[in-house]
This record gives sequence, C-alpha cells and structure tokens, in this order.
Amino acid sequence: MSATVTPLRSKPNGPSLDPILALTAADMNAVNAVILDRMQSEIPLIPALAGHLIAGGGKRMRPMLTVAGAALCQYQGTRHHKLAAAVEFIHTATLLHDDVVDGSDLRRGKAAANIVFGNPATVLVGDFLFSRAFELMVEDGSLKVLKILSHASAVIAEGEVDQLTAQRQVETSEDRYLSIIGAKTAALFAAATKIGAVVAEAGEASEIALESYGRNLGIAFQLVDDAIDYDSSSDEMGKGKGDDFREGKMTLPVILAYARGSEEERQFWRDAIAGFLTSDEDLAHAVELINRHDCVSATRDRARLFAQRAIDAIAGFPACAARTAMAEAAEFAVSRRY
Repeated sequence: MSATVTPLRSKPNGPSLDPILALTAADMNAVNAVILDRMQSEIPLIPALAGHLIAGGGKRMRPMLTVAGAALCQYQGTRHHKLAAAVEFIHTATLLHDDVVDGSDLRRGKAAANIVFGNPATVLVGDFLFSRAFELMVEDGSLKVLKILSHASAVIAEGEVDQLTAQRQVETSEDRYLSIIGAKTAALFAAATKIGAVVAEAGEASEIALESYGRNLGIAFQLVDDAIDYDSSSDEMGKGKGDDFREGKMTLPVILAYARGSEEERQFWRDAIAGFLTSDEDLAHAVELINRHDCVSATRDRARLFAQRAIDAIAGFPACAARTAMAEAAEFAVSRRY
C-alpha cells in the first residue's frame, strides 16, 4: 500500500464520532447482543455488576475499531462480532480491576462498581469477564486471533503494573510514561483494530497498517484523557476531577510541569506526588502550575502527533467511507473534552 498523508482537518463544528457510529451501527448491534448474552450467569450478582459498567455508557471505541477495521478490509462475514465482544470484555475487566486498584469513586459519571458492590465482587466479576473473552476467542477457532488478543491482555497487565510502580515517582520520564500508556491503553486499541484485518484475511500489510492505526490512536486517546484530568469538570469526564493528582500518577501534564517549573514549583510537585498535598486547594494550585507552563496544550499537541500517525497508517487503503470515518475518529479523539 502506498501511503499519502491525510492531515488533521479543521471542521466548522469539530470532528465527530458520527461517521464511525453510522459505519458500524448494524454490526455493533450484533456485538452488543453477544455482550448481553455472554455477560449472563446463574449467579445474579455477575450480570448485575457487569451490567452496572457495561450498560453505563462509554463509547465502545475498542470493539468499534474491530468492526471498522473489518469494514475497511471489505469483510462481509460475522466472525468479528464475537471477537469485538471479546475485546469489550477484556476492556471492561481491566476497568473493574483498575477501579479497585485506584479506589475510584466514579466511572462514566456514576458510582464505580467497587463502591456499589465492594472490591471482592468487582475483582471476581472482572475475572469472569476475562474468562468470557477467552471463551469467545476459542470459539472463533483462529490461533492467530487468540495469540493477538492473549498477548495484548498480558501487555495490558504489564502496563498496569508498570504504572503502579511509577506511582508517586516524581522523576518518571516522558519516555517511561509513553511506554506505560503504550501498554495499558494502546495495546488493546492495536489488537482490536488488527483483528479486523485478520478475519478479513486482508494480508500482512493491512494487518500492520491497522495495528499501527490502533496503537497510535490509543496513545493519542490516553494523552487526551490525561490532559482532561487537569482541564475539565468531573461532569465532562465522568470521573472525579483530580483523581490522577490525588493518586500520585505521573501523567504527561505533571511530567511537563515538573520539568518546566522553578525549584519552588518542583518542591510542590514532590510533596504532592508523594501524597502530602491532596486538598482541593492543592489541586487548584497544581492546575494553576500546569496552565502556567501550557502543559495541557503541550499534551494535546503530542496527542495530535499520534493521531496524525494513525491517519497516515491507513492512508494506503482505497478512499472509502470506512477510511474517512476512521480518520475522523482519530481527529475526534484529540479534540474531545470528555
């Protein structure tokens, strides 16, 4: 595939997910039916807890990328429905486990599952969803697909552990941060998109292109998430404003503010990231320092670079509705406020 650059565009009302939602609507109805069916259990707590998160909103970006990737490769079958559901189960399981690890109060604008159901049940239902995901992979019968998604699951876990060990470490570098989000977020984006090409039997070049699209989109997506934590209200985010700050997470806005700050400002960050400064006033000061050094803007600028790489990765595919929708999804990822 010969690549031509399709630059990020400026649209009057801003980029939207509407094109990719329209492109994938019919297939996503089938995916959602699989999700609803496979989250059921004779143990009532399991569908109740799983449904609390799965039915609680969310963009369904990862399974949507599986469907969109298949559409870009002109796939006409239905294998990707179960695999997209497996992708969503992997994602949901990691969210459930993350909320326990982080002690989160909010997820998607409402009480996190661990707050409603408790930590033990939340962890165990996360395990259940992981198991359901692997059942769906095995049912598909492709060792290649199984290898891609099982490897992504392992990489996600490694990324979460790496993030945990970097927590409250103020000297965390930008390179390490990018490595962490490349694992904990981008790995599943990459795998989800790649398997669209695999089920379509589109060939290695298409698989590499879609994997690159997903990986770069995932990094851009996480960069914007981390910018939003210092740039938006909790109503927009669907989680508590300043969660990352209070948990001592070294995300890019903080890494940049620490690097660009005076010694007095650096001492504030050392104390804050160590967990000694966690009040609303401390958070307000952190936001002021981040704004003083344009760290949110710089984080979004980096996100745009990765979004552009995602768009470039699929530039070699023939012009079509799927390519246009996937490019606009990348543009949306970096322009969103929530």
